[in-house]
Amino acid sequence: MKKFAIIFTIFLILGIIITYQLKDKKEKVAVINYVPYTVSTADVREIIDTTGEVSALNRVEIKPSVAGRVDTLLVNEGDTVKKGQVLAYLSSSDRVAILDAVRANPKENLKNWEDTYKATPVISPMNGKIILRNVVEGQTISTSDILYALADELIVVASVDEADIGKIKNGQKATITLDAYKNVPINGKVFQILEEGKNVSNVITYYVKIRPEQTPDFFKSLMTANIDIIVTEKENAVVIPWDSFSEDEDGKTYVMVGDNMLPTKHFIETGILDGDNIEVVSGLAEGDKILIKQDEYNISTTKQTSKGFLSMQPGKRKTNKEILGEKK
Repeated sequence: MKKFAIIFTIFLILGIIITYQLKDKKEKVAVINYVPYTVSTADVREIIDTTGEVSALNRVEIKPSVAGRVDTLLVNEGDTVKKGQVLAYLSSSDRVAILDAVRANPKENLKNWEDTYKATPVISPMNGKIILRNVVEGQTISTSDILYALADELIVVASVDEADIGKIKNGQKATITLDAYKNVPINGKVFQILEEGKNVSNVITYYVKIRPEQTPDFFKSLMTANIDIIVTEKENAVVIPWDSFSEDEDGKTYVMVGDNMLPTKHFIETGILDGDNIEVVSGLAEGDKILIKQDEYNISTTKQTSKGFLSMQPGKRKTNKEILGEKK
């Protein structure tokens, strides 16, 4: 029994040794499959995609000069008014008391008293649009109450991350799309970059003012807007897919050329990155052929003393995110 145990142990050890030896001889070789691609031309643009809201360029709150009561309101929200235009008439507290007493006495002539004690007009201080009417006729008011809010112009204020604010310049084109009117893009231009940022959850944001080329009638204050600010653009640029190039250890950009059996590096200079494409400034022309990595396979070879075998197993195709990570 003891002899059997010794023999079993010896065979077990030999089996383990043979297994590790075979494992050591197993090698994996990465094989990359390339497909040809023809270089083309297209319009490219670099954009900063952000959000913002419709806001008044200058917002003025109109308050009464006297405490009393609202007699007449002459304009409503959405109306366009001129500087100096009468917006409403108010009765002061004294005029209210006198006229109410006259109304209580049928013998008195109300119109004579109204002509004697004139109502106080509310005058528009500038040209603009009424964006808020905050009172109704007959309402008692104090000098701190807001009667109207007036905007001289409706613009869009965009929030831009600190990392991108250095790319923003006055005069850059922008495309505005409101959540309420997603199928109606509005063209505009950057005209002011505010100096003071805002810290929100340790993220610094700066505000950029954009003026529409034509302010639509459906613009309303505080509407949410999606904004594409065009940093730079070029027509008929030579382009290649953004996942077709790589960088070497020195940071030089290259693509693969040749054929699938013997691909070689070809160095290029790139420019504007536009979504799926990147501009090629030099090194390629329209119609040139390059190679794009399609699939990667793992070839496993195992050498044995008697005979060997070759097995090919398709590896996992790398995602665009992984490719970009490699380039970094």
